Amino acid sequence: MKTLDPEAIRGVVEEVLARLGPGKPAAPAAPAAPAAPSAPSAPSAPSVAAAGGGGSGGRHGVFGCPDRAAEAAHEAFLRLKKLGVDGRRKVVDIVKSLCVANSEGWGKYELDETRIGRLDHKIEKLQIIRHVPGVEWLRPDALSGDAGITLEEYAPFGVIGAILPVTHSIPTLSGNVVNMVAAGNAVLFNPHPGGARSAALAVRAYNEAIEREVGIDNLVCTVAEPTLESFGQLCRNPLVPLLAVTGGPGVVKAAMQSGKRAICAGPGNPVVVVDETANLAKAAKHVVQGAAYDNNLLCVGEKAVFVLAAVFDRFMDELGQAGAVRLDARALERLAAAAFAPAKGEGAHPVVNRELIGKDPGVLARHAGTGIPAGTQLLFAETGADHAFVQAEQMMPMLPVVRVPDFETAVREARRAEHGFRHSAILHSMNVEHMTFMGREMDTTIFIKNGPCVAGLGLGGEGYLSYSIATTTGEGVTTPKTFTRIRRCVMVENLRIV
Repeated sequence: MKTLDPEAIRGVVEEVLARLGPGKPAAPAAPAAPAAPSAPSAPSAPSVAAAGGGGSGGRHGVFGCPDRAAEAAHEAFLRLKKLGVDGRRKVVDIVKSLCVANSEGWGKYELDETRIGRLDHKIEKLQIIRHVPGVEWLRPDALSGDAGITLEEYAPFGVIGAILPVTHSIPTLSGNVVNMVAAGNAVLFNPHPGGARSAALAVRAYNEAIEREVGIDNLVCTVAEPTLESFGQLCRNPLVPLLAVTGGPGVVKAAMQSGKRAICAGPGNPVVVVDETANLAKAAKHVVQGAAYDNNLLCVGEKAVFVLAAVFDRFMDELGQAGAVRLDARALERLAAAAFAPAKGEGAHPVVNRELIGKDPGVLARHAGTGIPAGTQLLFAETGADHAFVQAEQMMPMLPVVRVPDFETAVREARRAEHGFRHSAILHSMNVEHMTFMGREMDTTIFIKNGPCVAGLGLGGEGYLSYSIATTTGEGVTTPKTFTRIRRCVMVENLRIV
């Protein structure tokens, strides 16, 4: 197997720490959360000592040593195989019910630890796990003809090594568990250090419930104190044949150089175009809904809007009517000076101040030197197409709006700001030709017409939910099928009974 370059690993860790959030604060108090009907209540966050952080062991999925965690997860995978699809279904039901029942306590715990986002949306992101698909997605495919029959089924890989972002620690973990265990796998997480205690809290609760109801411990594992070394161990471990990664170009590159199959959700900078045929009031409402969600931490969240000049002023008024607060040019530049450091190197994007990622609009307004009404969800301002707020994936509740002369220019500038990540794009229009043109030009994994960003994840639009959107490697919005191997079984000249 190809050895992972230590320098690549080091670059990954540095990028993750710099890009996804603030450093890890002291552990928050453990939540007093209700239990799911079939599972025990959430325990307090495990200490490093309790998890075996000072040695190699662990219990209920929380380990100090990634290699020991991989061994435990592999043993759990073998036991899950014996229980068949019904065993997977029971685990999925346990995870979903426990996640919903503890959503308030876990949401507060994660917010206290990470210090980014909004409590109401932290809670909601845990409650909507019911929309993540399970074993029902794994129907076999069959072929029958004169030469016999062929059956193709979806088989598990074994232990999946997964990297978690700080932006959605427990929601991403929980959604991945549903998808990956439904596919028959065990999971070993290397969380972002800023959300590691939240991940351990959920992992421990899930394993306690799974062990009691199904008789398997360590089906879901996590590294208690994730480090550069733990990431490298996970990538090198022979018991981990598949990696599932969420992060920027560095972490994706390292995973893809590991010599293993990698499913990678890379960076994004979702853009919006509003043309002259749009329902402007509805478009503004949807933009505010999506861009303000969890203080714009969603990877699909609206990050920049390009509006045709003919309707620009009316759209800006509608944003104000929808509850957003407009910054003038001086306030915008004061905020930009606090939010970004200069780009490092030719062609590089501005460097986001991670201390402002996911912060409330009131915090941003203070940096802008202005006051805003209580309860404001989103700030917005007119900018040029080259402004840092347009070109960088800033993950703050501040929306840049760019005036453009025509639709072709809007799409061209939107495509430039999206940087070829092929993540997400949104169009507000009643013109079908515009929809077709932009869809082809943007070539994004998710393309939404006349709705908020969350509609692309089955929330207000048709579809299903996943917190892992594999843009870089092309799998798209992940499902249980994403984490399987296709196996073919062929019977020649028999069992064709027609």
